[in-house]
Amino acid sequence: MNYPKVALVILNWNGEFFLEKFLPSVYNSAYPNIEFIIGDNMSTDKSVAFVQEYYPQITIIQNDQNYGFAGGYNKVLEHVEADYYILLNSDVEVTENWIAPVIDMLESNSDMVAAQPKILAYHEKTKFEHAGGAGGFIDSYGYPFCRGRIMDQLESDNGQYDDEREIFWASGAAFFIKSHAWKEAKGFDADFFAHMEEIDLCWRLKKMDYKIGYCSQSVVYHVGGGTLNTSNPKKTYLNFRNNLVMLQKNLPFWTAIWVIFARLWLDLAALIKFLLEKKFKDAWAISRSHQYFFLNIFKTAEKRNEQTRFENTTGKYKGCIIWDFFVNNHRKFSELPDKNFK
Repeated sequence: MNYPKVALVILNWNGEFFLEKFLPSVYNSAYPNIEFIIGDNMSTDKSVAFVQEYYPQITIIQNDQNYGFAGGYNKVLEHVEADYYILLNSDVEVTENWIAPVIDMLESNSDMVAAQPKILAYHEKTKFEHAGGAGGFIDSYGYPFCRGRIMDQLESDNGQYDDEREIFWASGAAFFIKSHAWKEAKGFDADFFAHMEEIDLCWRLKKMDYKIGYCSQSVVYHVGGGTLNTSNPKKTYLNFRNNLVMLQKNLPFWTAIWVIFARLWLDLAALIKFLLEKKFKDAWAISRSHQYFFLNIFKTAEKRNEQTRFENTTGKYKGCIIWDFFVNNHRKFSELPDKNFK
């Protein structure tokens, strides 16, 4: 049997602790045609030396500076030839047979070009993890959410999402993609640096009428916040900034205008909430994200790809997840009305 070649690539930046902890499970992944690669974003710790000493069989590709998650992977994958890329965070523990089910799903569907496994929380393994859960979706105002995670509410994994299905976006924590699709879409938008770059990429792929998938037969455990803690103001800045940029890039022109207008007011509400909670750095982060957005609005406009009749809209939610969560008290994916899904 001919197995497609898979390149498993971990982008590292000062991640010696996570490499020591999780690389053994990753390196023992059962798949017959695989190459293991560490891409390094100019680390200043001993992580590269650790890999060279204990895993000499692993290829190391070193960038000349820290390009962030998005730019770093773009640079590294320029040097990698394979049928499939697996982009895996360094803070992920994998299970024994986690690769083949996802590859098999993608191989059986020529229009499905990217996918993710079931992502559970490393520190509470009976619950879904924030960064991807059981597959990503997006609402009418650009807010991403997952099966298994809405806002900060994580569901327990009781087998309710044990299926294969099409989703809107796959998590960058464990991201499978066909190499031809990566090249066709020209990879991540390097200006994102980190956060939401995988959602933007999936959106662009869906505008090419491709599909994004979720495979529950594959399971990984994600620590989360390995590089930026969830309460880090830089994370707040990147999330708010990149979300606005993503909307401008991918929505139809007039839709983008009114959605972004609404988002600016919703962001203002979040800023006021941070002020009331005395989280002044997070409030300032939102303000800075808006400054960046307006200062770079013409640069972002040059990246726009107008909507086509071929766009695959599966996974879009016609409602507002903020309203459903805080007003309608919908805490689980199963509680959201089916009529709002495209």
